[in-house]
Amino acid sequence: MALEEKREKRPPVTPMMIEEEAALRNGSRGLPPGPWAEAAAGPRPRTTERHIAVHKRLVLVFAVSILALLAVTMIAVLLSVRFEECGTAAADGSLRAGGNGSLSGAARQPPGSGQPPGRPEEEEAAARGGEAAEEKEEDEEEEWQRRRELPPWARPRLPRHLRPLHYNLMLSVFMENFTFCGEVNVQLEVRNASRYIVLHAHRMHIEAVRVAEDKLAGGVRVARSFLYPPTQVFVVVLNRSLEVERSYNLKIIYNALIENELLGFFRSSYVLHGERR
Repeated sequence: MALEEKREKRPPVTPMMIEEEAALRNGSRGLPPGPWAEAAAGPRPRTTERHIAVHKRLVLVFAVSILALLAVTMIAVLLSVRFEECGTAAADGSLRAGGNGSLSGAARQPPGSGQPPGRPEEEEAAARGGEAAEEKEEDEEEEWQRRRELPPWARPRLPRHLRPLHYNLMLSVFMENFTFCGEVNVQLEVRNASRYIVLHAHRMHIEAVRVAEDKLAGGVRVARSFLYPPTQVFVVVLNRSLEVERSYNLKIIYNALIENELLGFFRSSYVLHGERR
């Protein structure tokens, strides 16, 4: 009789109780069937829209970095080619200053000659050429003295028969032996006819001088050129006079030492954390 009474007291099984029990067995934590249970049971997305945007930005930054690296590499290659062309005369580590501060030895040897620097024949030829140039300078000075005038290069100020319109200067520096080479192109306007071009220059070696008419292929032949240390000028003597109201282009290629004195293109140093720089 006791067992029968207990069985009669158990609550009746309803469809809701069956569904809850099935849900617990399926792992849905007792949620009733519906949209909430499906959302809880469904898989969550691994990549959101924000992650996709971040990935696109990273790819874009990487592509821009690659393009910038390629551009820098091309610029470096072009500059290295220019330095090699300009540094053929000044790249030798044994360069030393001459009597007027110009480079001597291998720097004065033309590229591609195939001759070792410092040969007696070359030194003798260079000495004879220098003596001939000095004789021509003396002859021209005597000619100006007969005219009772100072030559253009001996005057304290530059002559006014030429007027510079534009300068284009390129320099290459070699810190291994403290030398540099340069190329300057000057556009000149002729005010008065003259066969002399005088400009300031000091303590440098002139490798080449060219004079050409503006916008024309033909050039004006240079008879000779020389440095005049007393007034610190460089003189270009032409075979003919420059025409008035015409413009010409003067091109000079040169090299020199980077001096310790506070003159022209000089070098200095400083000490940082006990290290000299």
